[in-house]
Amino acid sequence: MENILLIRLKSIGDVILTLPAVRMVRDNFPAAKITFLTSAENAVLLRGFCEVDEVIALDRAALRSRNPLKVLGEAAGLLRRLRGGNFSLAVDFQGYGETAWLTRLTGANERWGRPSKPGRKWAYTHALTEVARGHAAAGHLDLLQHGGLTIGPVHNEFHLPSDALEMASGFFAEHKLDSKRPTLFIQPFTSGAHKNWPLENYLAVARHWRSLGVQIILGGGPADRAALAPAQAEGFVSSAGVPLLVTGGLMFLSTLVLGGDTGALHLAVAMNRRVVMLMHEVIPGSPIPFQHPDWVVKAPRPVAIAEITLEEVNAAVALALGASPVIRSNPA
Repeated sequence: MENILLIRLKSIGDVILTLPAVRMVRDNFPAAKITFLTSAENAVLLRGFCEVDEVIALDRAALRSRNPLKVLGEAAGLLRRLRGGNFSLAVDFQGYGETAWLTRLTGANERWGRPSKPGRKWAYTHALTEVARGHAAAGHLDLLQHGGLTIGPVHNEFHLPSDALEMASGFFAEHKLDSKRPTLFIQPFTSGAHKNWPLENYLAVARHWRSLGVQIILGGGPADRAALAPAQAEGFVSSAGVPLLVTGGLMFLSTLVLGGDTGALHLAVAMNRRVVMLMHEVIPGSPIPFQHPDWVVKAPRPVAIAEITLEEVNAAVALALGASPVIRSNPA
């Protein structure tokens, strides 16, 4: 049996964007054992990768700590798993110095990667060094093709675990939300301020659609709870801080997901949910919704996302909701 290692350490969206490539590896090696190496904080995502058999969760915080025992313990354990996996093929979907070393340490006969710097080619038996100009997910498929795999129909599918969906349904019930009614899930924050549309704009959109009978949920991570206090003060439901896969469940139960270039929206796309993504810049290689370039509202000029107008966003939401959402007779 083939043992294959796939590597992508960070971040949420980037791990999600490996899904089509993971499926393609499985299509080419139906009987292989596929292991995925990722950062510990992203390991939970791999529960939705049905083609993956085993996960290695790397505690990068331990490796970077000043405690020699922690560093040595984590490094030794990782090396044992990399060498003990008897991998015949290792594919590095990140191409950084750290992942190049990890790929080399596997000892796999075949090591494929797309090094971000030419000096890292030494780690790979097949290195795709052409500058990636297409979507990241398509770039991963290019790497597999460069290694010799057959590229067939492309599938971008995340399988939400049933317990996450059950918890999301419980959240709906707790907050008196009806899964049969139109629901707009808003993810207002991203990993960088330059990618964030102003919160007050998202709240204006939320007010508009609530007045038309659409249910509103505002999502985010634990660190976003305080920032979403204004939304809660207006009576909007906030899910900030729920587990990542529960956020996935809430988006799955929603009619539409609105937000910026962030991992949650890429997760929604992989669950076949309709999204509207606001982007400060769209150039070759931009992480737009995979296979859905028409789901983007882009800024009129680079790094000027605040200049996207409310009218543009409401029009995109109306189109995504079918232009005629179900309206309650007495909207709150």
